[in-house]
Amino acid sequence: MTVFEPFEAFGDLGEIAERLASEDPSVRRLAVLDLVETSSEEAVPLLAHAARDVAPSVRQQAAQALGEFDGIDVARALTGAVLDPDADVARAAADSLAELRDPAAGDMLQPLATHSSAFVRAAIFRALKALQVDTSLGPAITALGDSDSAVRVQAVGVIGYLKKTETLPSLIRATRDEAGEVRLAAVNALSFARNDVAAQAAAAALSDREWQVRAAAADAIGRIGQASAATALVGSLADSYWQVRQKAIQNLGRLRIRDAVDAIVAFLDDQLPSLRKDAAAALGDIADPRARDALTVHASDEDPDVRKTVAWALGQIGQG
Repeated sequence: MTVFEPFEAFGDLGEIAERLASEDPSVRRLAVLDLVETSSEEAVPLLAHAARDVAPSVRQQAAQALGEFDGIDVARALTGAVLDPDADVARAAADSLAELRDPAAGDMLQPLATHSSAFVRAAIFRALKALQVDTSLGPAITALGDSDSAVRVQAVGVIGYLKKTETLPSLIRATRDEAGEVRLAAVNALSFARNDVAAQAAAAALSDREWQVRAAAADAIGRIGQASAATALVGSLADSYWQVRQKAIQNLGRLRIRDAVDAIVAFLDDQLPSLRKDAAAALGDIADPRARDALTVHASDEDPDVRKTVAWALGQIGQG
C-alpha cells in the first residue's frame, strides 16, 4: 500500500508516514495514535490522509485524532469525515468538529448546515456553536424549523452562545417546541437576555409537562435575575418533583425574595437533607430576621451539612 513518496519529505514524521503506508490496518491505526503524540501541526496532512483510509477503524481513529488539532485544514478533513458512510467514523468526526476553535472554519462548515442528513446538520450546528461566528445566526434561526429535533437543539445552542438580544423572540418560540429536549435547550439559553421578557418566558416554562424543563426554568429565572418572576417561582415550591422544588428554593435565595421566607422555612422540616440544606442556604442569602427562630430550632439537625449551613445562615442574619 503506497501512500507517501518519499517518506523523507515528512522529516521527523517520515517513519510514521511509512507506517501509514503499511498493508496492515492495525499498524496504520497505531501510526495515527503516534501522530497525535507528536503534537506537531505537521501531523495534520497525514491525519487528513488517514481519515480517507480504506479501513473504517483507521478512519475513525484519524477523525478522533484530528480533534486534538485546529485550523482550516483540520476543518476541511473533518467535514469530509462527517459524511463518512461508516457511522462510527461520522460520530468521531462530529465530536472532533465540536472541538474546533478557529472562527475561520465557520465559512467552510455553514454550507453543510442544509445537508440532506439530519446527523450532519446537527453536527455542523454543534460545531458552529463553539465557534461563535455571527454569520451562523441566520442559518441557526432557520434551523429552528428543522424537521429533526436534534438539529433544532443544536441550533438553539448556536443562538444561545451568540447572546444576541434580537434572537430572544426565536428562543421564546423554541420554549414551546413539541420536543422536550428543544424546550429544555431553549429555556437554558434564555438567561443571557437578563430582562423581564426572558424572565416571563422562563416563568411560563415552569408549567411545562416535563420536570427537567421546569427545573431548568426555575434555574433560568434565578440567573436572569428579574424578581418579577418570583411569584411563579414560589408556586414551584409545590411542584411534584423534588428536583424542581430544589431549584425553586435555590433561586428564591439567589434573588433574595423576602416574601418567600415563610414558604422556604417549611422546607427546614423536609425529609430530604438536600432540601433542608438548600432551604437554610436560601434563608441565609435572604438574611431576613424572621427566619432566625426557625433556623435556631434546626441548628441540631441530624445531617452535618444541614447543621453547617444553618450555622452559616444564622451568621448571615446576624450580620444583617
